[in-house]
Amino acid sequence: MVVLAIFFWLSIFLILHSYLFYPLILEVLSANKKDNELKYGREDDLPLVSVIISAFNEEEVIAEKIESIFAGDYPDDKLEVLIGSDRSDDRTAEIINGYLPDHPNLRFRDFEERRGKQNVVNDIVQESRGSILILTDANVMFDTSTVFNLARHFKNPEIGLVDSNMINKGLKVEGISYQEKAYISREVHIKNMEGRLWGTMMGPFGGCYSIRKEDYSKVPPNYLVDDFYINMKVFEKRKKAINDLDARVFEDVSNVLRDEFRRKVRIATGNWQNLRTFAHLLLRKNLGFCFWSHKVLRWKGPFFILTALILNVFLAFHSDFYLALLAMQVLLLLLPLLDFLLKMANIHIKVLRLATHFYAMNLALFIGFFRSWKTIKSGAWDRTPRNQ
Repeated sequence: MVVLAIFFWLSIFLILHSYLFYPLILEVLSANKKDNELKYGREDDLPLVSVIISAFNEEEVIAEKIESIFAGDYPDDKLEVLIGSDRSDDRTAEIINGYLPDHPNLRFRDFEERRGKQNVVNDIVQESRGSILILTDANVMFDTSTVFNLARHFKNPEIGLVDSNMINKGLKVEGISYQEKAYISREVHIKNMEGRLWGTMMGPFGGCYSIRKEDYSKVPPNYLVDDFYINMKVFEKRKKAINDLDARVFEDVSNVLRDEFRRKVRIATGNWQNLRTFAHLLLRKNLGFCFWSHKVLRWKGPFFILTALILNVFLAFHSDFYLALLAMQVLLLLLPLLDFLLKMANIHIKVLRLATHFYAMNLALFIGFFRSWKTIKSGAWDRTPRNQ
C-alpha cells in the first residue's frame, strides 16, 4: 500500500513538475535576468545572412514568403535567399523562377527526387555563403525586422542559435486553434526564460530560427524533428541557444484536431529519436535540468498518467480519499468525450477544448514512443494544413 502510494504521488508530481512547477521555478530565477546585451547595432558591419527554405508544394504561400523576406530592412548586400524544392509537383518552381530576374541574391534548386525537408536543407546549406543561417518554412512570414533581430545576437561568440517569436493567425472558435495558440505562446515564454537564465532554450520553433553556419550539423536522413536535433548539437559544442521575442514571424495556426494530432505523432516519434541520441546531455549542469524538466518528463507524461490511473484503482480499494481521487481522474478523462458531444451540438467551451488538446497531445506522445522503435525509412512528411 505504501509503495503504491509513493509511486502514485511520484507520477502526479512529475506531471505537475513539467507543466506547473518548472515554469514557476523559471519565473522566479529569471525575474532579474536580462537578454543578451552583446549585439550588433544597425550601424555595425553586419554578417552575411543566408535564408534557407525547403519547399514542397508551396504554391499558395511561396510568393508571399519571398516578398516578406526582401521587404525587410536587412541590407541586400548582406542577404541571400536559397530555396530548394523537394520535388514539388505544383507551381512552386514556376513562381520562384519568376522572382529570380529581379533578385540576384535569390538562388533556387529544383530537386528531382523527394527526400524530405532535412535532406534538402543539408544540401543547400552547403551552397550558402553566409556565416549566419536562418532556417525557415515557406508558410512562415517575416516582418521587416525579423532578419536583423535574429542576426544581431551573433556578435556574442557564446551564442550558437537564436529562435524567433511565432505569432499565430487564423484563430477559429470551433477548432483547436485557440488551445494551440495558448500552448505555443506558453512554450515561447518558457524558452525565453531558459535562454535568459542559462542559454539553454529547449528546442527552437522549427518554422524559423537562426544558427551560425559553423555550428550547423547535418541532420541524419531519417530523423523527423530536425530543429531539435540541430539545437542539441549546438549544446554539444557548448554554445548557447536563446530566444528573441522581437524577432517576430507569422503563421496560421492549425485548427483541425485530426491534422494536428498526426503532426504531433510525427514530432513525438522524432522526440524519442532525439532522446536516445542526446541522453548524455541530461547529466550536464543547468542544461540537464531544463532537458529533464521541459522535455523528457513531458514526453513521458502519458506513462505517468497511466501509472497514476492504474495505481489509483488499487489504492481506491483501501481508502475513500483515493476513491475520490480515482473519480476525479475518470471525470478528467471523460472531458474530451463531453467536448466532442458539445461540439456536435455546435457548443464550444474553451476549457473543455483545452482538456481535449492535452489528452490528444499525450496520446500522440504515447503512439510516438512505439513508432520510434520501428525503422523509419524516410524523413519526408506532408505539412499540416493551416488556415482551414
